[in-house]
Amino acid sequence: MLCKAAGGVSSFCISSEMRGLTQIRGASGFSAVAQLRALAAEVRQILGPNTKIGYAADWSEYFGYQPKGTSDRYFHLDPLWADDNIDFIGIDNYMPLSDWRDGEHHLDAEAGAPSIYDLGYLRSNIEGGEGYDWYYASPEEAEAQIRTPIEDQGHDEPWIWRYKDLRNWWSNSHHERIGGMRQPNPTDWVPGSKPIWFTELGCAAIDKGTNQPNKFLDPKSSESLLPAYSNGLRDDFIQVQYLTAMLGYWSDPKVNPISDIYGAPMLDMANAYVWAWDTRPFPTFPNLKRQWDDGENYPRGHWLNGRSGSRTLASVVTEICHGAGVTDIDVSGLYGVVRGYVIEDVTNARSALQPLMLRYGFDAIERDGVLKFQMRDGYGAVALNPDHLAISSDLEGTVEHRREAEAEMTGRVRLRFVQSDADHDVVAEEAVLPDDRTHSVSVNEMPLSMTRAEGRQTAERWLSEARVSRDTVRFALPPSQMHLGAGDLVRLTDAETGPVYRIDRLESADLQLVEAVRIEQGVYKASELNDDLATVKPYAAPVPVLPVFLDLPLITGAEAPHAPYLAVTGDPWPGAATVYSSSSDDSYRLSDVIAQRAVVGVTETPLRRASAGVWDEGPALKVKLLAGQLESRPRSSVMNGVNLASIGDGTPGNWEVFQFADAALEAPDVYALSGRLRGQLGTDALMPDVWPDGSVFVLLNDSVQQISLLRNERRLAKHYRIGPATRGYDDPSYQHLIASFAGNGLRPYAPVHMRVRSYAAGDELTWIRRARTDADDWSGLEIPLGEESESYLVRVIAGGTVLREELISEPRWTYSTAMKAADGLSGSYEVEVAQVSAVFGPGAWSRLAVGQAA
Repeated sequence: MLCKAAGGVSSFCISSEMRGLTQIRGASGFSAVAQLRALAAEVRQILGPNTKIGYAADWSEYFGYQPKGTSDRYFHLDPLWADDNIDFIGIDNYMPLSDWRDGEHHLDAEAGAPSIYDLGYLRSNIEGGEGYDWYYASPEEAEAQIRTPIEDQGHDEPWIWRYKDLRNWWSNSHHERIGGMRQPNPTDWVPGSKPIWFTELGCAAIDKGTNQPNKFLDPKSSESLLPAYSNGLRDDFIQVQYLTAMLGYWSDPKVNPISDIYGAPMLDMANAYVWAWDTRPFPTFPNLKRQWDDGENYPRGHWLNGRSGSRTLASVVTEICHGAGVTDIDVSGLYGVVRGYVIEDVTNARSALQPLMLRYGFDAIERDGVLKFQMRDGYGAVALNPDHLAISSDLEGTVEHRREAEAEMTGRVRLRFVQSDADHDVVAEEAVLPDDRTHSVSVNEMPLSMTRAEGRQTAERWLSEARVSRDTVRFALPPSQMHLGAGDLVRLTDAETGPVYRIDRLESADLQLVEAVRIEQGVYKASELNDDLATVKPYAAPVPVLPVFLDLPLITGAEAPHAPYLAVTGDPWPGAATVYSSSSDDSYRLSDVIAQRAVVGVTETPLRRASAGVWDEGPALKVKLLAGQLESRPRSSVMNGVNLASIGDGTPGNWEVFQFADAALEAPDVYALSGRLRGQLGTDALMPDVWPDGSVFVLLNDSVQQISLLRNERRLAKHYRIGPATRGYDDPSYQHLIASFAGNGLRPYAPVHMRVRSYAAGDELTWIRRARTDADDWSGLEIPLGEESESYLVRVIAGGTVLREELISEPRWTYSTAMKAADGLSGSYEVEVAQVSAVFGPGAWSRLAVGQAA
């Protein structure tokens, strides 16, 4: 009824996996099946003719029922499958695709299957292997791999006993076997009459998961079991290969026949549903354990969340090689999942492959013009009898053994990498040999995303490889083994056990001399480590950030002089903020990313004017920070440039730069700043009589960065949208600002030491210029000019009116009596002087009041 109230649904399962009920047989047949038919009719009446209705049967249930200890076969669900109210046969498909054991001595490996991950091997077991060709009659026979063929001697219908034989079950009439006799009349099932849906299919991400895809680990469940012969370790790649094999196999029209009745394939792959995609958001699930207590089952569970974006190792290696123009490659022997990889140079295949080779343990060898990649797992060694090796004068004996000194290797490895399944933090794992006496540490970094367990296993493998590889051998190959080459494995014994060596180098002379290094299969088996869930930062909804523009003078001299600075803060901080810009309120482009939160606050006390260049020992300036902290520094360090800050009214161009030595924490987030150096970097000209309380404070550290601005965009109003980097610029959390910038890094400093001398002929004014660049070197004979030419603008002001303005080329000017008369001046006046830049124009102004002329 709920589905009807919601407007209907496209399909509906009346139930799933009721095997314990559907196989109960009474005098009148299978009563639960009859009830399911009645339920289907009721659902049809409610949902109408357009909804597809079906039942999701267990994979061991859908095809029939054999009572234990009998040779009977009942097609007990056929009345349901044939019912007019049922549109599809639903199967929760967890059929095994492998029967794999550890080592090389089990039936499937001896039959030629190279690995449990091999797609050819897995595909061969979809309509083959256990449940199709054979079965195990008991647990003891399973342990011993005694396989009983599935046969039907009397009627040549072995498919009625095969749960994997979907095609024959779907394509044929069903004749039940009762008392060992084949019934002459078929059931109501019409061959090929309805499509099959995989209402579930999937495999847990666990070692040997394809042996029993239905098994899963859940400490709280009575059904918690490992797949057969599994060691219980996490294995995302077996899940990938299972899905690749299943989906690829059944998508092939050659194995998926078309129905003559409804004109579509037997198996509707558009309705194949992989278990499981969880609606809970990753990585909050599984990592937020206080919210969901089943999160601890995720690492080795069926979930695809967080895994579907991974790539197979083979596909990554292929992309790297093709990007470098290498196309004759063979990656069929590579097994593994790459969760994330940062490559700086995609054109250099060797450097791009090296981190992968170190992480996953594989080699690249050339064979007949093809670059072949293979796992370094120690399997497939060729046995060489030492007595049958060639004799070479370059060797002392038939085989030379050598072991490097233990002092030549480190006993401790620390690996830094990006942790997957959470916030992608850079973490480190360490492995130590139990008998390490060197105390030396080999520190390595990898631009790869891994779980912590994988990082630890990689470090342990490196150490073990290094210890085992101290043993090397040299020998000469006999003519019968001249096909062996670099990367091949050999065992110098006729026995099936004994040391295995990997050929690393060959020298071709009269004989083929081989240098090989010892390897151990156990080194390449992942150690049993708990793959604990990663710690994920609590989710914080995006909130607006506070952006503050600062059009500042040059600070270090290495900046772009015309570009403004931007400080961004917020609480909570979104991790990064992005800046989008445009000449109008549309067509925005990404301009900059602000990675760090700035230290921004507001003043709680006024700051009065003080002399520049000397210590201001006035009352402490109290600042309340929005976030961050301040610290006291020695005055000698302040003199060297630390604790640089700005105070202003919040507009881009009105900032005084100052420094402070002492920062005392007086209340939460409230600091009292004293021991100040005022008007730094030429901003003394902008210092008002008082900065009132409520003024904006910004600490000028590395979090305050310049934004992108072209030189020809100075003084042009631009639109900016600034907000959390996790959201688009049209998100409500973004701030929209319109600002223009003069490019104050180009602004000349105000002249200093203005003087006036009055004579009968007029008033002579002098001053000393300052430079915005390279002016702190006291060894120079003169202050650097800092501009293309020396030029000043002089203004005479009286009563608020500019009476005269002149452009001169030297730091002196005489305001003659004749000029005064011409200007109508008879009393006091003010003179303003600014150095002129060819790019910026007049810089900051210096002012001098001049009294009554003599």
